[in-house]
Amino acid sequence: MTALRRRETLTSQLVRTLTERIAKGSLKPGDKLPSEQELIEEFGVSRTVVREAISSLRAAGLVATQQGVGAFVQPAASNQPFRIDETSLDLIKEVINVLELRIGLEAEAAALAAQRRKPEHVTAMRKALDQMEAAIEAAEDAVAPDLDFHQTIAEATGNSHFTHLFGYLGSLMIPRARVQTFRFFADDRSEYLRRVNREHEDIYQAILRQDSDAARSAMRLHLSNSRERLRKAMEQSSPANNA
Repeated sequence: MTALRRRETLTSQLVRTLTERIAKGSLKPGDKLPSEQELIEEFGVSRTVVREAISSLRAAGLVATQQGVGAFVQPAASNQPFRIDETSLDLIKEVINVLELRIGLEAEAAALAAQRRKPEHVTAMRKALDQMEAAIEAAEDAVAPDLDFHQTIAEATGNSHFTHLFGYLGSLMIPRARVQTFRFFADDRSEYLRRVNREHEDIYQAILRQDSDAARSAMRLHLSNSRERLRKAMEQSSPANNA
């Protein structure tokens, strides 16, 4: 099959293609998705693109993953009233719009998580941060543990509405899954990701000591920093700046 066209991000197009196969019944509930290697060979993309696409499908509730086994198609959701057009997220402006939504939601979620978190939430957040750090040092994709960290905070609120909304947003919440922001701000991708993880660590420490105000502030700062990084990327990518 011809390699995916690059007018969309490769991740977005792979997500769209697999979503269409699921919608048309080519992949039915319970079916196992092709392996990473099979998808790499069929679509001519990298392992990172495949993993990010699977993370997006998982976040949208279309597939469930079993470690060491693979991804399996889930039964269709009966009700999906809230939708964001994922193809629009190829545009940096739309990613910024999602971040603005997240600032309002996740700052308060972090504050609630600091009040209500349980030992298992603290353990899961620590595990996600450690996995992200290991992925960064190994020059591997760190989107999945990043997503897990934010999802665990939603779960720690004890409010199912946060959990359900964040479960839908999924990898739409991670800007670099849609835009390679590290290209604009660091010669070293790993250093860019370490900076992001230090912001996560501040959020984690505030939740660990059950400091709601600090957790809210740390989350707001992290997401605001992400927004500003993308605004700079948009400015650098504008035709006026490239003339």
